[in-house]
Amino acid sequence: MKTKYIDLIEQTYDFPQEEFQLEDNKLQFHGIDLYDLVQRYGAPLKFTYLPKISDNIQRAKKWFGEAMEKHAYKGKYHYCYCTKSSHFEHVLNEALKNDIHIETSSAFDIDIVEHLKKTGKISENTYVLCNGFKRDQYVQNIARLINNGHNNCIPIIDNYEELELLGESIEDNFKVGIRIASEEEPKFEFYTSRLGIGYKNIVPFYNQSIKNNPKVELKMLHFFINTGIRDTAYYWNELVKCLKVYVSLKKVCPTLDSLNIGGGFPIKNSLAFEYDYAYMVDEIIHQIKQACDEAGVDVPNIFTEFGSFTVGESGGTIYEVLYQKQQNDREKWNMINSSFITTMPDSWAISKRFIMLAINRWNEEYERILLGGLTCDSDDYYNSEQHMNAIYLPKYRKDKPLYIGFFNTGAYQETIGGFGGLQHCLIPHPKHILINKDEDGNIETSVFAEQQTAQEFLSILGYGTKKEENVLIDPKKLLVSSKN
Repeated sequence: MKTKYIDLIEQTYDFPQEEFQLEDNKLQFHGIDLYDLVQRYGAPLKFTYLPKISDNIQRAKKWFGEAMEKHAYKGKYHYCYCTKSSHFEHVLNEALKNDIHIETSSAFDIDIVEHLKKTGKISENTYVLCNGFKRDQYVQNIARLINNGHNNCIPIIDNYEELELLGESIEDNFKVGIRIASEEEPKFEFYTSRLGIGYKNIVPFYNQSIKNNPKVELKMLHFFINTGIRDTAYYWNELVKCLKVYVSLKKVCPTLDSLNIGGGFPIKNSLAFEYDYAYMVDEIIHQIKQACDEAGVDVPNIFTEFGSFTVGESGGTIYEVLYQKQQNDREKWNMINSSFITTMPDSWAISKRFIMLAINRWNEEYERILLGGLTCDSDDYYNSEQHMNAIYLPKYRKDKPLYIGFFNTGAYQETIGGFGGLQHCLIPHPKHILINKDEDGNIETSVFAEQQTAQEFLSILGYGTKKEENVLIDPKKLLVSSKN
């Protein structure tokens, strides 16, 4: 009988795969010896494989370039990185090597943009697309960026009032986009997205508020479906509705020259993952060109805002199995040395699935188990594999450490998990390693962040820190006194 872990994987999936190989019964990820990584840095461990970021950007550029050439599409393609997926400097530095642009979603994103400009990572030619619901600080920061000469900053209007708020703070003429409030699938809890302006209201909004406003130039229509870019009747129907709005708007607005189709490319979440990216891009370009040709209007430049697709597949998390608990006749719990709630929050919050594989002991017998985290929280477990909500791993043995890896965790997990801050049950955030390649293709590693310490937690919580004096000012007497 084939009872070894490697037999299970090879019978269930097409294995090995491009990024996953096996050497000496140990898992390799893009040529990285993960067992050696654990021996050097310990576990739990987070890592970011930086070359994968550039690789995915170039793949997308290739698909759009080939589709535009095939269909004689005269517009340009602009790849924007959705910064909320991962704001880390090492991520932006790698992404910006590929002649891309930036999409922001909140006020402090603009501070990052200004830092990138100051350090020469982006230029005046870099598009900065500002999405999200804009109030106060975000509006002021956008205005500051534009007032300082960044004319390629394009705030995407999310509601009617934003245009007036921006106009009050921006000194000279400026460009804007408008976001469509897409209609969601029937299974959603809501019918229309909370973001953007309704399909039927966009042309009237332009005619009333932008057309005769000499200070504002409409350049872009923004379209995004919450469920992402998928080959479904729902997605194609919504795209057709978007294109009807674009055509109608283009006929009354000659300055409109760009269509932003947002993000939404899926990333690999299983060894059985299948998605024809090239076909989807080809069909999107075909649909856009066909709609514009039939209406007799110029095709738009295409913008995308890929976030998870850019950075997701660069990340991984490694745990050690600490102990096995036999809770009843059928359930064995393998307890990891960290918490799923804080290190992979999407796994419990939205039941997101990641690729999970053993790092070592592939040539040993496997067993059916459940995976539990360290916190005293009933939701701190992972059961998102396809095998009947359970997981198969090499059999637990006290005398043989077992390490497991979760892959393609590079988007959102650090920010949602509160990187560097308080963690649930004060389970520390793991050490984080950056992995790169030198000019000769050799693997290089460095420590980005050490595992959190007790003192860091205590400092955040206010224990053992020096309290500052509360200074009270009497506005009448202008006397200063201190209150302890």
